[in-house]
Amino acid sequence: MSNETPLWEVFIRPRNGLSHKHCGSLHAADEVLALQAARDTYTRRGEGVSIWVVPSKAIFASDPDQAAENFEPGVDKVYRHPTFYDIPEEVGHM
Repeated sequence: MSNETPLWEVFIRPRNGLSHKHCGSLHAADEVLALQAARDTYTRRGEGVSIWVVPSKAIFASDPDQAAENFEPGVDKVYRHPTFYDIPEEVGHM
């Protein structure tokens, strides 16, 4: 068993209706302490309405070296990009 304090990733939502954004990492013994430390560290000026803390070890990310196979296959599916549709004038600005 490791004696290291777990690392947590902190996400803050600045206002209702916006997405949470990653703002940093911190070490804490459990989720309650991680949430308190995140509040104290990242929202000192009241810049958030919601905080998420996630154990770093729980995050599984794609490999940047595999970006081509993960993200480029959609390029050949032109129907996913509505650039060739005619929009009737009565629709107005979209």
